[in-house]
Amino acid sequence: MDALRIGASGMMAQQRNVEVVANNLANMNTTGFQRRRTEFHDLIYKNSARPDGFGSRAGEQVPGGVQSGKGVDMMSVYRVVEQGSLKQTDNVFDLAIQGKGYFQVQLPNGETAYTRDGTFQIDSAGQLVTQDGFQVLPGISVPVDAVDVTINAAGEVLVKQDGTSVPSNVGAIQVAVFPNEGGLRAEGNNLFTETPASGGAAAVTPGQNGAGAILQGFIETSNVNPVEEIAEMIRAQRAYDMNSKVIQTADQMMAPSGGR
Repeated sequence: MDALRIGASGMMAQQRNVEVVANNLANMNTTGFQRRRTEFHDLIYKNSARPDGFGSRAGEQVPGGVQSGKGVDMMSVYRVVEQGSLKQTDNVFDLAIQGKGYFQVQLPNGETAYTRDGTFQIDSAGQLVTQDGFQVLPGISVPVDAVDVTINAAGEVLVKQDGTSVPSNVGAIQVAVFPNEGGLRAEGNNLFTETPASGGAAAVTPGQNGAGAILQGFIETSNVNPVEEIAEMIRAQRAYDMNSKVIQTADQMMAPSGGR
């Protein structure tokens, strides 16, 4: 009976939907996290041949045959790339991108990863790094005798050293933009890597060529809305229960008379 298979496919699809929503809720306090959404599609249809019929009007022919669906499947899980709220921290090395773009990070294997998480710090060598110790590209080195560090909207790092009144420029942070940022592959730890679907990264000056400006002393919160996620969780659970009822009803229909 196809109803059993159809109901089972619906339960599996909604189970995965619940897992995606649960992951969103778990990361609602993760800096720079972008919520995920699921997309579904119907499965192949079965055609049952029947002869054509005729309508009430003379010469009107009604196509015959019956198409019955085979269920549902989860087609994809995509990221919602809208920006989260900006939260002020007043930490000198907390940075947020107001608009499009990603910070560039060098991984231990030499590859470049990308992130919206701008909670940076200075390591023992004076290099600007992520919380995991990955160097922010292009490399920024802050002198050990720096008494004040200012990072402007264009990403320029201006350092005032002890005994000087005029700040010096020690480098500039660039941001990467992509033709299709939704195609980036999530690697965990708030990091993404380039894929053929995302297109190649273009390193640009913040605030130019469509890239967002940098805000010092701010971080970007996740774009997860708890109310929306709970509502989506309830819808997924109800859909799961309805598909479960389909299986129960089909099982009762197949039971021999006088049985359960």
